[in-house]
Amino acid sequence: MRIPFRSFLLLLTLFGPAFYSTAALGATTEALKAFLTQTSTAKGRFAQMVLDKNLKKIQESTGTMQFSRPGKFRWEYNKPYEQIIVGDGSKLWIYDKDLNQVTERKLDQALGASPAALLAGSNEIEKSYTLNNIGNQEGLDWLEAIPKSKDTAFERIRLGFGKNGLDAMELRDQFGQVTVIKFADLERNPKLAPDAFTFTPPKGADVIRE
Repeated sequence: MRIPFRSFLLLLTLFGPAFYSTAALGATTEALKAFLTQTSTAKGRFAQMVLDKNLKKIQESTGTMQFSRPGKFRWEYNKPYEQIIVGDGSKLWIYDKDLNQVTERKLDQALGASPAALLAGSNEIEKSYTLNNIGNQEGLDWLEAIPKSKDTAFERIRLGFGKNGLDAMELRDQFGQVTVIKFADLERNPKLAPDAFTFTPPKGADVIRE
C-alpha cells in the first residue's frame, strides 16, 4: 500500500509546534502562535500509523523530514516504500522510487484547505482553525485544531505535548480514519542545505502533471 496523499498533507502540519518545549511555553494556543514566529527551519524523524474507523491498523511507515518556512519542505518515507516529497516554494513533487513515477502539482493547489494551512504559511492560524486546549490525557497536554472550512480532508487535528515538545499527533479524517504520528530527534532552526528543497525528476521517470 502506497502512502496516501492525505497522509502527506497531515505531515505538513509538523511545520509548527513539534519543536518547542512545553516546560517553557506550555501546550497553549498562545504557545503555538509564538512558535510560528520563532521557528524558520527544522528537521527530525517520524513514525506514522494509520488506523481504520474500527481502529484496526492498516498501514505503518517511517521516515525523515525537514522544512524551511515559508513553503519549503522535504519528506522522505524510508519504509515500507521509498517515497520523496519536496515543496520548493511553488511546486510540489512526489517521487515513488519503486514505480519510478513523479507527480508534479502547483503547491498552493496541493495544500489548499488542508492541515498544512495550519502551520505552513500564514501565522494567522485562527482565520482557518478553531483552537482549543483540551487538557492532559495519558501524560500529554493536548491542543486541538478544528478546520472552519468544510472543504478539507480532516475533521480535527490533535497535538500532544510532553516535556520535550511534541510527542504525538492524531488526525481524524471525514471517513473516521485516524493517523497517528510520533516524533524523534527533532531539531529547531538547524542550518539546512539549500538543495534539500529542489527536485529534478530522475531520467526515465514517468512524470504526471496535475
